[in-house]
Amino acid sequence: MSTADHVSQLTEKHNQIEQKIQTEMASPSADHVQISHLKREKLRIKEKISSLSLLSESAH
Repeated sequence: MSTADHVSQLTEKHNQIEQKIQTEMASPSADHVQISHLKREKLRIKEKISSLSLLSESAH
């Protein structure tokens, strides 16, 4: 898998997690522990995307 493909997959997963966060936050009985977990996962993915993007840029 190329770096661009990996970044694309991570970006899609990042967007899916964002949607889950928005759905959970809109719920009257929002699970704040779950929201925190999702936000941490989203941040981890964002950091991985940034890392891969920098790695890809330095390879050129």
